[in-house]
Amino acid sequence: MFQDPQVLARGLAVNVPHPLAGSVPQVASPIRLSETPVEYRHAPPLLGEHTEAVLMDVLGLSGEAVQSLRGAGVL
Repeated sequence: MFQDPQVLARGLAVNVPHPLAGSVPQVASPIRLSETPVEYRHAPPLLGEHTEAVLMDVLGLSGEAVQSLRGAGVL
């Protein structure tokens, strides 16, 4: 996919640093904004990296509830 002529012509391939894999090829945003170009600051998250934050911040679970799930082997 990254060798496709259209991908190459539009610059749609970007390498993002990753904590475990070194450099990871990603598909760049096709949107081109001259005043606010897209920045690629983060690699894809590691498995489970944001689980606790999602459970607490998005779903509203308490820290105790998250620890209970962890203790039960759910997480």
